Amino acid sequence: MTLSTTHAPELTADGSTPSRLRLSGCWTLEHAVAIGETLKQAPEGTTEVDASGVERLDSVGVLQLMRYARRHDLDFDAAFNFHESHRALVSAIEDVADERPKKKREYGFEAALARLGYAVTDNWKEVLALVAFFGETLVKMLRLFKSPGRFRPTATVHHMEQVGLDAVPLIALLCYLVGAVVAFLGSTILKDFGATIFVVELVSIAFLREFGVLLTAIVLAGRTASAFTAQIGAMVSREEVDAIRTLGMDPIDLLVIPRVLALLVMLPLLTFVAMIAGLLGGLTVGAYGLDIPPQQYLARMHETMQLRHFLVGMSKAPIFALLISLIGCLEGLQVQGTAQSVGERTTSSVVQSISLVIVLDAFFAIWFMEMGW
Repeated sequence: MTLSTTHAPELTADGSTPSRLRLSGCWTLEHAVAIGETLKQAPEGTTEVDASGVERLDSVGVLQLMRYARRHDLDFDAAFNFHESHRALVSAIEDVADERPKKKREYGFEAALARLGYAVTDNWKEVLALVAFFGETLVKMLRLFKSPGRFRPTATVHHMEQVGLDAVPLIALLCYLVGAVVAFLGSTILKDFGATIFVVELVSIAFLREFGVLLTAIVLAGRTASAFTAQIGAMVSREEVDAIRTLGMDPIDLLVIPRVLALLVMLPLLTFVAMIAGLLGGLTVGAYGLDIPPQQYLARMHETMQLRHFLVGMSKAPIFALLISLIGCLEGLQVQGTAQSVGERTTSSVVQSISLVIVLDAFFAIWFMEMGW
């Protein structure tokens, strides 16, 4: 029985060329400590390393030599000469090992300005992508009139149930409570002036013009946009969207348009439910906390409220629905195929939807005020 012996790693200077080192022995895991000690003894000023005499080499030895080259500012590929049998291993490790030092985060005014510029550029690219996606979706929706066979009623009705009917209890309860809170807070100020009855106008205008559609859109931005992104993103990660394209079908026809149509139909209906719930919340507080009978509350609302307040609120619902559905579907289609990407895109869709809904609502509020509506 013979025992195999391995030689410890050795490093010697070339007598003819002082800046040249010669490596020999076994540069492997079992000699990891010895490799580190040997490299510490390497003389300064080395510009070339002859590793053709190395008997055995594994990933540990290669990584140690790569770190040595980085510490001494050596070009690893140019400075090291490996034996032919070891070059495939070295090449494979170079491909997967990231030996580049991490870029330190820069601080100061210029760095902050650069980060701001990058953020603005990224946001602008997202806006352009959303506009392009809107145009593509609109063209294919108009194409349904020419080719009705492309319409998918089953999928559309399914998403209408998922988006609309399942959200009714949540939106009704939320708006009922907000309506009650608005009435209560308004009464605490108005009662000092003996004008408690104006709580009716406060709650009515707030919910008909703003709160009804805004609360509904925010809830659906968090509930529906995230669901659309997660559903489509999961299909992308499982390569189902690629399979749809391979079969000659359009993912927008199959996945996007049914969801967009479902939200376009259901968000206005949910907005109407939110308005009714908010008004009932104000009526409840008026009846039990402000001594305003329900008959008087309804009569006052009938006398003072105009149809234009209701129309202003309802006119914003389709725009919010289109925005939320497009963002949710676009973020889902942009998933890269990993679970982490699905989570990142889902978060992005919720943040973008809620932010843009609030920005657009503020724009509409100013515009309607200037128009006298």
